Amino acid sequence: MGGIRIAVHRHEVERDLIGRRILVKRIRRQRGLPGVDRITPRDTMLLARQLATLMRAGVPILHAFDILADSLTKPSMVTLIQQLKRDVTAGTSIAEALDTHAGVIDRLFINMVAAGEQSGTLDRMLERIAAYKERVETLKARVKKAMYYPAAVLLVGVGVTVLLLVEVVPQFETLFHGAGAELPAMTRLTVTLSAWIQQYGGWGLAMMTSGVLTMRRGIRRSPRMAYYAHALSLYTPVIGDILDKAAMARYARTLATLYDAGVPLPDALDTAANSTDNRVYEVAIAKVKRDVATGQSLHGAMRSTQQFSALAIQMVAIGEEAGSLDTMLDRTADYYEEEVENRVDSLISLLEPVIIVVLGILVGGLVVSMYLPIFELGGTL
Repeated sequence: MGGIRIAVHRHEVERDLIGRRILVKRIRRQRGLPGVDRITPRDTMLLARQLATLMRAGVPILHAFDILADSLTKPSMVTLIQQLKRDVTAGTSIAEALDTHAGVIDRLFINMVAAGEQSGTLDRMLERIAAYKERVETLKARVKKAMYYPAAVLLVGVGVTVLLLVEVVPQFETLFHGAGAELPAMTRLTVTLSAWIQQYGGWGLAMMTSGVLTMRRGIRRSPRMAYYAHALSLYTPVIGDILDKAAMARYARTLATLYDAGVPLPDALDTAANSTDNRVYEVAIAKVKRDVATGQSLHGAMRSTQQFSALAIQMVAIGEEAGSLDTMLDRTADYYEEEVENRVDSLISLLEPVIIVVLGILVGGLVVSMYLPIFELGGTL
């Protein structure tokens, strides 16, 4: 009888199975479980929410780790929690234990946990982490909706068109050759396009896929290429405005959350830069950090980059003057998040009729071009 057990070390599995009076013949490490090994932002959001709930209920932190490990089914999360418990038991602080997993846990999570431990408000900080991540994930989902929805619909339309050109048009072509009639220009164009796709379509698709993969690899490995690609995306009509406002919203929300938690502004700016998911904003925020370190005000440093909107700069200036920077940053994030939501809804509402027209032209044009010779033959008869 076989099975899967989740543990950090091999001897833990052996001890657990022996305790259950199970004869152990062989233990093998399971690798590459599809879809379960990668820890996502949603996983860390749920970790913060559940840990905060248990701490508010008065559950000791080590016992809380045990409860979470028993309740979760994702191997990577169970392993993470078990390692955290082991480090904390050895006398390490929770923030230091999290810092050893910085590749999985983001800096905002670590910095806020450290601030919570120092101020004795860890449960409140965990609640804020969860609330922050929920809002950021919602914002990312809206941006993805704006980008993926029209692309998916158009991809389906192009796929249907290619299917017609490859499977249906050749049958009509055989029929027209048998009739010996002269084909209209529109039909000849469709037949030529069908022949071209059948002959070169596979190569074209392979080259396009290779180009996209090469570009993605280059963006990941080359900061300069990533900068130019992200700059181009910000200037893309309609979509660029949504991406720009989404990056600004994430920057403001992250900075507000960390600043309110007592994290030093330079560290908060580092984390805020990484949260924007845009190389252009990362470079601009790095300049802001350098200027702030020399004694310049935050709003003045933001203005000097010429990357931030006048509204955002004005809100930050008011916050600095009134001593309520975190509140004004939160309001800035609220404004831009609402703007993103409204722009996404408007974009989809406008694109739906456009997509219908484009699909109608693609599919309808093929159908008409194939039936034109039949209509002409019918007219001559």
